[in-house]
Amino acid sequence: MTRCLTILGLLVACVACTMMPRSHTALPLGVRSHPENFVVVTVRNDQVPMSSRAGSTLRGYDNATSYSATVFARSIVRSLGKTYGLSEVSGWPIAELGIHCVVFALPAGESAAAMIARLQHDDRVESAQPLNAFGALTSPDGDPYRALQTNLAAMEVTAAHRWSRGAGIDVAVIDTGVDTSHPDLVGRVVEQQNFVDSDDASFRRDRHGTAVAGVIAADSDNRVGIVGIAPESRLHVYKACWQNATAGASCNTFTLARGLAAAISARVQVVNLSLAGPADSLLTRLVLRGQQRGIVFVGAAAANANDNAFPTGIEGVLKAAASETADAGDDALHAPGVDVLTLAPDGHYDFVSGSSLAAASVTGTAALLLSLNRTLGAARLRELLASQTGVDASRRINACAAVASLTNASCPAPP
Repeated sequence: MTRCLTILGLLVACVACTMMPRSHTALPLGVRSHPENFVVVTVRNDQVPMSSRAGSTLRGYDNATSYSATVFARSIVRSLGKTYGLSEVSGWPIAELGIHCVVFALPAGESAAAMIARLQHDDRVESAQPLNAFGALTSPDGDPYRALQTNLAAMEVTAAHRWSRGAGIDVAVIDTGVDTSHPDLVGRVVEQQNFVDSDDASFRRDRHGTAVAGVIAADSDNRVGIVGIAPESRLHVYKACWQNATAGASCNTFTLARGLAAAISARVQVVNLSLAGPADSLLTRLVLRGQQRGIVFVGAAAANANDNAFPTGIEGVLKAAASETADAGDDALHAPGVDVLTLAPDGHYDFVSGSSLAAASVTGTAALLLSLNRTLGAARLRELLASQTGVDASRRINACAAVASLTNASCPAPP
């Protein structure tokens, strides 16, 4: 009996472990608060294939290997540090690009621009760039609650659910942490990783990621709270941003790169990026690699952002803007972004505003469409969503009309 109880206890412990976010080496606080004092450098990290043993199988060989920084790559990093007086803060091999990426602290008094110029002329360096900062795009505001979800009515999401609820679609939320224990997210999150710190409690208290996750995939018909646009989709939560005092969030090149690489490795169908910042070469390379593998990326439109802003400045990224705000350009897809009822940490609910919520709405609607047809690419998705818009000045996307167009059906007339 004692042995049985011990085994049962181990099984319970294993289940509990799978619900905790997998944490990685945390970046020091200085990296988060003063990114101008750091640079991001990559070096080639070509793996040397190991000779297989007689009788071994390809599957066995795949399972036995993992991508890591080579001795040669590490030696180059050390050599660069000595040459330029740089101090390595954190490093990570990016399998998707075949490189080893390092965050270096600059010597006292050295500017990032001057150091980058020197590094770019060094043959040992694959790329060098600033440690860019990014921010989430929300502003705070003040299925029992389903009637309060005016965003669903505006996009006719409830009618769209007769044909699709996002089943089988994996969505990556690269954001802050998420309250994965929220009653409306139970069973919706299949993976969670923390690229910022090792604070599991903080992960679950983060507001921005929780709000975004709720708009996309809050559970339905569970007799609590609200319903997401794609309530049967599966969420992969990657914490690459940290909450700040204004209820928004901040991120940087390094943490976002880790989140993007994780999403590509997980082979998700859609990546939600409810954030914005300057053009970033490393992050752009990762998005382009993901697009090559058929992943759809959705980004939030920032106010007064230039055409090169990350991520919406990248060709093929679906650009989402709040339908209640000023026009974000003819290439933007509009969705509700003011007073959107969604999830808050500790099992709560709240109204949130910003283009972050519009991006989540576009992501959720894309999941509905992909659930019906996995071969739809970003261009076709944008065509479907852009052509199925409301007739009023808001130009909101119409989820029902877009979904119905794939099924040769028609939406019911509005009441």
